[in-house]
Amino acid sequence: MTAKEQTMSDDQTLRTGTDEARSAEEPAAPPAQEEADLQARLDAANARAEENYNKFLLAMADFENYKRRMQRDIEAIVTAHRRVLLERLLPVLDNLERALRYDAAADGLREGVERTLRGFEAVLAGEGVRPIDVKDKPFDPRVAEAIGTVEPQEGVGEDVVVEVAEKGYTIGDEVLRPAKVIVSKRHEG
Repeated sequence: MTAKEQTMSDDQTLRTGTDEARSAEEPAAPPAQEEADLQARLDAANARAEENYNKFLLAMADFENYKRRMQRDIEAIVTAHRRVLLERLLPVLDNLERALRYDAAADGLREGVERTLRGFEAVLAGEGVRPIDVKDKPFDPRVAEAIGTVEPQEGVGEDVVVEVAEKGYTIGDEVLRPAKVIVSKRHEG
């Protein structure tokens, strides 16, 4: 035998010996046992996968709730800022209305003030701001603030708004500013 053949024969003997040693150390599992082990591992893996999927669904639901909550918070902030701005515009609108009450104003000036007033009203209406109609209606403290009282006139009941000193406004369904009104009230005395 040549040296090369001897080396190949030794390698084969080593491999065969190693394989036999492995076989001796690890007895071959019966096929049913091996299948049961594989099934158990598969079941465990499926359970982990389902648990991870449930965690994923929970995380997605939490994220959707977070998005909705953030959207509501952003809308609330925007509404609050919008409300502050609109409240600051209302006195300008009041002054324009007061200016129109004076008959001494020149026709050209009056026409310009009326146009400006209508422009303001259009901007406010576009923002969802509407005047509150309270004149000749029963006094409602949710939408009006009584700043004075007068004796009821004939044909006018008690607790009725007889004069609007300053208009009230709503924004959507909320009161932006209550009306300031004079209410008919019997004075005891």
